[in-house]
Amino acid sequence: MVQTSQKGRLHHPTRCEPAYCGGRVQQQYSTHNCCPFTNRFQHSRMTLLAAVVLLCLSGWVALYVILCNINGSRGYEWNCRLVTLLHGVLVVCITAYIGYVDGPWPFTYPGTKNTPLQISAMVLSLSYFIFDMVWCMYFRTEGPVMLAHHTVSILGIVVTLWLGESGVESCAVLFGSEITNPLLQARWFLRRTGRYETALGEAVDLAFVLLFVFMRVFVGGAMLYCELISPRPRFFIKCGGVAMYALSWVFMVDIWRFAKRKYGSKMAQWREQGARSLKNGAVVGDDAHEGKLD
Repeated sequence: MVQTSQKGRLHHPTRCEPAYCGGRVQQQYSTHNCCPFTNRFQHSRMTLLAAVVLLCLSGWVALYVILCNINGSRGYEWNCRLVTLLHGVLVVCITAYIGYVDGPWPFTYPGTKNTPLQISAMVLSLSYFIFDMVWCMYFRTEGPVMLAHHTVSILGIVVTLWLGESGVESCAVLFGSEITNPLLQARWFLRRTGRYETALGEAVDLAFVLLFVFMRVFVGGAMLYCELISPRPRFFIKCGGVAMYALSWVFMVDIWRFAKRKYGSKMAQWREQGARSLKNGAVVGDDAHEGKLD
């Protein structure tokens, strides 16, 4: 088939161009590659990505071993949480740059082709999640909900890397999931150092709860809605988004119970103290009045 270019010259499209895609002109950030021979390189591409993931995994393990040698007196969990904190900060910075600067905007272009920066962020997180899941299973520090979260995250990133698309949504989910991570780790470190029952501990708890609700429930719900109504993402990618959002609500229930228990007891203490202050003030007032009468 011969097409005419904008300048009037005859143009013979190649197999990779929209003429061989049923005549549909692909939009900007299109994902569906129509070249039949590109699948020949799929295996080698995934092999290369697997090698990079193993390399990054070795880096996380090496960092953990170094921290254990330096902070041996702190314990294994202390050093693992330092690795977790570093991963959270790195991923939040990278995915924020992807979403706000590099593009595309995840709410507008879900299901688009992965960019090199998106692939780098996903490889970095995939290697960390593998490290952390193995660590949690070995030391048995986490329950089934967190292990399910790690499993869904690992499978989602693997599928996204395999398909070569929907990386922008995966990075958006990583940003929303990890942005509360530094606060969560700070809360744990404050507990271990005996500084949790302070104004700083209260501020960290309040910031964590508010940020979690805003990012996971409201922003995450908007992201899931855009994912579901868009025709571009694959069906199982949408199923993965639903699973992640459902896990967010499971975490939300736990956080609600924690907030209700903590702030409910504080409100009861404040009411009791207020009632006691009013009672003491009434007694003092009565005594003063009786003294004047005498």
